[in-house]
Amino acid sequence: MSSPVISVSRLKRSFKSGTGEVTVLKDISLAVPQGEFVAVMGASGSGKSTLLNILGGLLSPDEGSVVVDGRDIGSMSDAALTVYRRDRVGFIFQMFNLVGTLSVEENILLPSLAGGRRVSAAALDAMIEKVGLSHRRHAMPDTLSGGEQQRVAIARALISEPALVLADEPTGNLDSENTRLMGDLFQDLHRTQGCAFVLVTHAPDVAMWADRVIVLKDGRIVDDRPTTEFPGPVELSSFYERTLNDAL
Repeated sequence: MSSPVISVSRLKRSFKSGTGEVTVLKDISLAVPQGEFVAVMGASGSGKSTLLNILGGLLSPDEGSVVVDGRDIGSMSDAALTVYRRDRVGFIFQMFNLVGTLSVEENILLPSLAGGRRVSAAALDAMIEKVGLSHRRHAMPDTLSGGEQQRVAIARALISEPALVLADEPTGNLDSENTRLMGDLFQDLHRTQGCAFVLVTHAPDVAMWADRVIVLKDGRIVDDRPTTEFPGPVELSSFYERTLNDAL
């Protein structure tokens, strides 16, 4: 592992509500080195997606330091954040967010073309082959299965060789077989791409794909440890439940 791609110190984030403000993230500090795969677990409302959105430059922090790929997110202009999101971060969401009128390869290339970057034919061919869609490269999204659509989204996120990939519940719309295949693909791409991965999930079997698991409760990190401490998802699930109960 080398220097951190992500360095967060004393992060706080609140949102307005009908009764005032709700603090969603409270004093979050963490570091993610280049090449590390991190899973973030927590119940609904724990702050998982808010943390991911701040790392991706979609939300700004209220307090604290958030440095990603050498860039201080909190001090960047809107224009600089747009370039940062486009060039240095790959986003993978539960909803695949494909453009229905574009083919597989056109969807993969869309962010690069929007940013004025040229992707070589060889790089595109290699990425499409990596995600197992060479035979579907000219297909339209409505002819693809859910697993195939998610593979398009993964290729789109990785084609620009980002420093950081952020995945928010990426298996939420997939069945168990496609989830297993997605895990194999994520781990293979993580090894070959060498970027940092941060994945938000509530599923222990998905969290086991990662090198490390961080547990959030009520906006705070209540545990952070390597997944190698767990023989499998059953043991991680038990630990996760105990951690949330102990943190009450």
